[in-house]
Amino acid sequence: MKPKTLQDAVKYFAESENCMNWLKSKRWPDGVPVCPTCGRGDATYLPELQKWQCKSAHASRQFSARVGTIFEDSPIPLEKWLVALWMVCNCKNGISSYEIARTVGVTQKSAWFMLQRIRLAMQSGSLMKIGGNGYPVEMDETFIGGKVKNMHKNRKPKGTGFSGRPVGAMAKTIVVGMLERKGHVKAEVVMERSAATLHALAAKHIVSGSTLITDEWGGYKGNDFEHEVINHANEYVNGRIHTNGIENFWSLLKRSLNGTYVSVEPFHLFRYIDEQAFRYNNRGGKKRDNRITDVQRFDLALSGVVGKRLTYAEVTGKGVETSF
Repeated sequence: MKPKTLQDAVKYFAESENCMNWLKSKRWPDGVPVCPTCGRGDATYLPELQKWQCKSAHASRQFSARVGTIFEDSPIPLEKWLVALWMVCNCKNGISSYEIARTVGVTQKSAWFMLQRIRLAMQSGSLMKIGGNGYPVEMDETFIGGKVKNMHKNRKPKGTGFSGRPVGAMAKTIVVGMLERKGHVKAEVVMERSAATLHALAAKHIVSGSTLITDEWGGYKGNDFEHEVINHANEYVNGRIHTNGIENFWSLLKRSLNGTYVSVEPFHLFRYIDEQAFRYNNRGGKKRDNRITDVQRFDLALSGVVGKRLTYAEVTGKGVETSF
């Protein structure tokens, strides 16, 4: 019986066989293990190793369900990986590496690396655009970073703003988001919020012919969509014209960044955005029949582990890979 709560998940995934069977069902839905090297589908199972051996003669004949996933080459057992994945998927405001470390019994450094790999699995990579179904698309930008008054004098921005960034935001990172009403959200880190950047993002992610709703920022003017503007200097809602949906997503994102993760380096920020977007796009609905359960959300994330690798050298930017 599939787990429904975190307590159920901890008990269920304590059995290594349950972990392997669940991963195999996502890796090979038809139940036939395929050799990742040659693609042959009649490998022999080696129960003592929990691996398969390809019948063709080539390097890396033996393989497990971990090969070609975010779990590959990790000495951390699946029993801990899957509990950590469950926690990240189903905690609304995210979960810190310290809490993962305490819960599953690894070091904080290992837990941090696990979280980065899990966030990679949560990246949708979907090229499908939002909008085009009668619902408008809200578009807005926000600034992520510490308050200027709390910055060291060597880090405080000097001079006037550039590229439409106020002086207080010059030391912050710009994130642009697009939210389809009653649909999905897409968000990206950008270098500037100029008209060229905003127009390119809208064309990339929004279906042509959709209604675009933004605030009064001049960078949105001249786009190729039916454009509605809400002037926040006068009002926040005018009928259906508002950006409250995307503002809600910013609120959730910043709550996790400020309250759970506390400090995030700009070059890792996109991973945390992917994590929050995954949970938001797979949130539970108000109607019981349409509600996504915790186990369904977990299944969606686990389906994304295949074909994705992230080494410690890549995630830290160091030239030498470090093993745990």
